[in-house]
Amino acid sequence: MKPRIHPVSRPVVFRDRAAGVAFLTRSTADSDRRVEWEDGASYPVIDVETSSASHPFYTGTHRVLDTAGRIEQFRRRYGTTAPVGR
Repeated sequence: MKPRIHPVSRPVVFRDRAAGVAFLTRSTADSDRRVEWEDGASYPVIDVETSSASHPFYTGTHRVLDTAGRIEQFRRRYGTTAPVGR
């Protein structure tokens, strides 16, 4: 790797405001606000609205769309047509 062209990576705390969960990871992002972590050290903190702790896909609370029902509803409303090209 070439020296002096890559951004500095540092430990940063990301705090999910919706779930009340925080996790420490490395990032190039920086913040003026700091928080004291479980190890007693102070790290920059970045507040996020959604993370894997609160996103419906990862928590298992996402809704599955009934695509087969939508297709049938479309066919009832507009009818079916013959396949194109045959």
